[in-house]
Amino acid sequence: MCNHPKNNKEAHDAEHKKWSRRSFLQALGIAGSGSMMLGSNLLSASAPSPLTSAIANAESDNILILIRLSGGNDGLSTVIPIQQYDLYANARPNIYIPESKVLKLTDDFGIPTYMNSLESMWGNGQFKAVHGVGYENQSLSHFTGSDIYANTDLTTTGFSGLDTGWMGRYFENLYPDYLINPPASPAAIQIGNFGSLIFEGEETNYAFVTSNIDQLEQIAETGVQYSLDPSLFNDCMYGDQLKFLRGVANTTYEYSGLIHEAYERGQNQVQYQDNGFARQLALLARLIKGNLGTKVYMISMGGFDTHGNQPLAHERLMSNLSIAVHNFYEDLAFTQQDEKVLSMTFSEFGRRIYENGSNGTDHGKAAPTLFFGSGLQGSAFVGEHPSLDAPNSRGNLEYTMDFRDLYATVLAEWLCVPIPLVEQHLLDHPYAPVNLGFNCSGVQFPDIAYDDDPPTPPSRDEPTEEAASPEMLDAIVHKPFYPNSASPRIYVEMPFSAHVDIQLYNILGQNVGTIYNEFMFEGTAEIDIRARMPMGLSTGKYIYRIQVQDRKMSKSVLIS
Repeated sequence: MCNHPKNNKEAHDAEHKKWSRRSFLQALGIAGSGSMMLGSNLLSASAPSPLTSAIANAESDNILILIRLSGGNDGLSTVIPIQQYDLYANARPNIYIPESKVLKLTDDFGIPTYMNSLESMWGNGQFKAVHGVGYENQSLSHFTGSDIYANTDLTTTGFSGLDTGWMGRYFENLYPDYLINPPASPAAIQIGNFGSLIFEGEETNYAFVTSNIDQLEQIAETGVQYSLDPSLFNDCMYGDQLKFLRGVANTTYEYSGLIHEAYERGQNQVQYQDNGFARQLALLARLIKGNLGTKVYMISMGGFDTHGNQPLAHERLMSNLSIAVHNFYEDLAFTQQDEKVLSMTFSEFGRRIYENGSNGTDHGKAAPTLFFGSGLQGSAFVGEHPSLDAPNSRGNLEYTMDFRDLYATVLAEWLCVPIPLVEQHLLDHPYAPVNLGFNCSGVQFPDIAYDDDPPTPPSRDEPTEEAASPEMLDAIVHKPFYPNSASPRIYVEMPFSAHVDIQLYNILGQNVGTIYNEFMFEGTAEIDIRARMPMGLSTGKYIYRIQVQDRKMSKSVLIS
């Protein structure tokens, strides 16, 4: 491995790390980015299929920016409850924000004056803050809290929990044939590759992931994903191998060139600050203005684990955030794209009401979520602020807004995902939308009514095929399984009768042969892969693609 300084942090900081196969590949600098490692080969993303292009074009052209405030943002230093100011100040005698430094936005709530760059956005109807965001029995662990906000699985504990994310499940449905024919542009772009499952699906990560803003800037400026500077490999035990893998990635991966082309087309028209967070938003503005076509971005800002010396740290962080967000929307307004871009913050937890003995605050529960963009159609404080006079025994604010309701609203009302699918992506969480100013589904806030009863499937008395609804096509279950016999099989569950075509591909995307191409009745079937193939198969990983009517779906399978 290359030489890196040792990390001597202990106890509290040890929890911030998780070593896994994905982390190992990311440490090498060759993982993520919407590609997947199968065996010893890199499967690249290129050449979109007509189906995925049609799906993408049919969706909303709105863009979502996820802003991760890593470490646990202190909500009471972000949105200040003026109506409970005495309780707030008494709980924090050394770190409270004086009234003279509170920018009053309504009679009840304000923000620190160091966030005053957001004042004009408030006046222009581009800023909403949602109070008390959290969930039942909220974890105070950085790792578990981050996973829950990514996978929406409230049963997650320690290192166990669902390993797919809410956006990963969304893209898995949007691009069911992704492994063979991914979309023309990156589905998502993520800056910062550790500690988030948001874009993780069952088969792959759907985001183009870079370790930091420096790497994405290099790609945007040069069109090359990984640097091959010889000095990077001089001190590496496996320098030649790493250089080879990076070279393969540069020549087989398509999205780097598309990012470069969008970067060249777009231009920043305002001056951003010179800090990491501002650089992230400046680059995103340029890619959006260059019409890259990516719909979801995730950026991050660290440093919010403010156990000590919180006032100075939080002022610096939120001042940088406020200025950069203001500049970002000012920049987008030059091309009238500000109405199509929604930004939202999230953090793994909040902080406690009471200060600690180090002029800081410890891990707490509920905290506000901030939304930015002209699509909000007005500024407001949304929801019920948790009461400061009734904290729990550890000084925690109890949540008043389930974070999954915000995710659901963004999916259904901003990205225009059908409500039954939203509930599915959020692990069957009932849809309870929040009025944030945008509405794609047409539901009435807060009450909704929709009919998601599945259509009656066609009769199986004779092999006639009728057009299936999107809901029925989405209900098709297919997965590889490995019985005691040596040959793996594909389990297929059909909610209706139809012609089924299953093709097999190797890890280079080359068609190996036809597994199944027959009429299949409603019900379940087991398909023996080796028995169906006319020629022998070598041991290794393959991809099968199942097509029913105009729906194509793909999964990987191991042939042993």
